[in-house]
Amino acid sequence: MSLYRNSAWFLKGVTEFTRNAFLSASKRFVEKDLEVSMAGRSFMITGANSGIGKATAMAIAKKGGTIHMVCRNKDKAEEARADIVKESGNKEVYVHILDLSETKKVWEFAEAFKRKYKALNVLINNAGAIMSQRDVNAEGLEKSFATNVLAIYILTKSLIPLLEKSADPRVITVSSGGMLVQKLRTGNLQHERGRYDGTMVYAQHKRQQVVMTEELAKTHANIHFSVMHPGWVDTPAVANAMPDFHTSMKESLRTPEQGADTVVWLAVSEAATTNPSGRFYQDRKMVSAHLPLAWTHSSDLEEQKLLSLLEDLAKTFQPH
Repeated sequence: MSLYRNSAWFLKGVTEFTRNAFLSASKRFVEKDLEVSMAGRSFMITGANSGIGKATAMAIAKKGGTIHMVCRNKDKAEEARADIVKESGNKEVYVHILDLSETKKVWEFAEAFKRKYKALNVLINNAGAIMSQRDVNAEGLEKSFATNVLAIYILTKSLIPLLEKSADPRVITVSSGGMLVQKLRTGNLQHERGRYDGTMVYAQHKRQQVVMTEELAKTHANIHFSVMHPGWVDTPAVANAMPDFHTSMKESLRTPEQGADTVVWLAVSEAATTNPSGRFYQDRKMVSAHLPLAWTHSSDLEEQKLLSLLEDLAKTFQPH
């Protein structure tokens, strides 16, 4: 089955995830969807100092939105902030330093943010990590799981009360087409058993993000949740984590701005919220979160189990 899934995924990728595929898809985009002012609305973007995150922050800053950049590296974040302010002319761009792999600090950051700020209209979970080998954080959690899944769960859950008090609240998570080759697994969340394959671990985390989005959408009906695939994008993360893929596909990869297009559309357009909450998107349209005949669907029980495991784990690290 994995051979079928991988082949089907690559074929889909070559036809739908490349730069040319974006240019083709963009012919049906409605320009006025993005002709909106975001003045008075605030956006939190994780991993906003490079790649898709920075391109998203730049696009929204140009529309007058207040940007909260959540980044791990202070120097890179300040440099990116300076670029965004200079190019957009918008000074309402703030840097928050947080390493999403440090679970207790994610809680502390979210709680402090709620105390300091009265509103948050949109949360964009963009940051992610692909590890070449298994590594654990100070709390004993596998680092990529802590970053890609648990941090997103904690950040989103903790900020939901603030989002719910704000006008037209939205949560967007940047996933990956890699998740199409993965069926949800809840039995080995920390990847303690079996061989550690960083790209497959990452793909499993991206499947978990899709399930998480679907489940949170069911329980928080007044927030518009969405999860999206940016296509194959030329970012520092892809170059570092998948050098062979990056080299062989370089001419076909999308720019960060093209990768960010659907994130921005989901974050600012009225059109996006006319669609049901909790769905998966690619190039501004809802698409299936599963490849045909790939047997990657999971039961309601398995999906609820993931959320219950995350809830229990998150509580363990919650500051009292």
